[in-house]
Amino acid sequence: MAKKLVVNGMILTFADEQFRWMNGSLAVDNGQIAAIGEKPGDWEGDDVEVIDAKGKLVLPGLINTHGHAAMALLRGYADDLPLHVWLQDKIWPIEARFDAAHVATGTQLAMLEMIRTGTTCFADMYSDEEAVAAKVEEAGMRASLALGVIGLCSDDEAKEKINRSKAFVKTWHKQAQGRVTTMLAPHAPYTCPPDFLMRLVEASHELDVPLHIHVSETAKEVEDHVKHYGKRPVEHLLELGVFDRPTLVAHAVHVNAEEIAIFLQKGAGISHNPGSNLKLGSGIAPVPQMLHEGLHVSLGTDGPASNNNLDMFEEIRLAALIHKGRQMAPLAVPADIALKMGTIYGAECLQLADQVGSLEVGKRADFIMVDAEQAHFYPRHDLISHLVYSASGADVTDVYVNGKALMRNREFLTIDKERVIAEAVRLAEKF
Repeated sequence: MAKKLVVNGMILTFADEQFRWMNGSLAVDNGQIAAIGEKPGDWEGDDVEVIDAKGKLVLPGLINTHGHAAMALLRGYADDLPLHVWLQDKIWPIEARFDAAHVATGTQLAMLEMIRTGTTCFADMYSDEEAVAAKVEEAGMRASLALGVIGLCSDDEAKEKINRSKAFVKTWHKQAQGRVTTMLAPHAPYTCPPDFLMRLVEASHELDVPLHIHVSETAKEVEDHVKHYGKRPVEHLLELGVFDRPTLVAHAVHVNAEEIAIFLQKGAGISHNPGSNLKLGSGIAPVPQMLHEGLHVSLGTDGPASNNNLDMFEEIRLAALIHKGRQMAPLAVPADIALKMGTIYGAECLQLADQVGSLEVGKRADFIMVDAEQAHFYPRHDLISHLVYSASGADVTDVYVNGKALMRNREFLTIDKERVIAEAVRLAEKF
């Protein structure tokens, strides 16, 4: 049905940069939020689907701004290693054996987990991204996708990678009823020589899409960059014109005040990946300083092989906690800011804030429902506090994107869970 009316829930609205709870209805018409609070007067009859949210919290869908979904096939394959050893000795060799079938199945496995835990939109950077886009279209999720490319190759290979990246953008940008948008994704400054990066910057100008790149994830990466180029990665990328384009920077763990100022001046978005950065021993990004300077920092899980789960509630909680402990400052990242990092700030970093990230009239109907009739939601002193410090993805019961149900009462409606898991096991056994 084109029209849906969510009733009896506690709705987390957003106005004047603040979250506010509201009792009432959420009206959806053709995938768009038509009204919040009051039921539209003419919404009666068989053409309106009424959704009872009694005992539930109705929230904007969570937004995961950095990941490699197909790496769900490598969950637990190589753990407890530093990033560069993990990548070079374990991950890249096995990924070289992946084909489009591996990427498609790994992406579906990841989307099962993301839907189950309340993520409605995700950013992805990987090989065979065409297969990712096709599975996103089937599953009904929203995604900002990019073909991840490494420039340590011959000139002919570099040209082929850039042409393929451009073809992917031309084929998939704003497709799947507008749910798929695209970016260009040079992997990192340490894997992409200057000429390769500059050609992708040129393509970003030509196609008018953002860039998505790993930057300053480890101290070693920064040290090696200074030895090789005589400057730190952020300064290097600035000189190459990367930040002249809308840019989503993944990690930014080892950045200083001058580099934060560059991000702010150039309008770069930051994807903070606390779980992955902790697990790989990469460090903790200076997020409180970024927020204080006015950067809108979003959250990402990174890939399922370096986290190892895709529960954005966990990332929200980590973002609220680890900076308090590191700075010995309980106000370092307050609960409401952590929740914004997982929702509206994520939409801003993906250039989608006019469409998603908050429940507002006129935006797309990407929302989730959380079962609040559980012990850890009582007493109800502060429901935002409970969402950040007490909730988990297991509390999510329903997920909607563009007004379409992807999960209802914890039952998947767009992906065959048993088939995907069986195929993932079959493919992984060959490793």
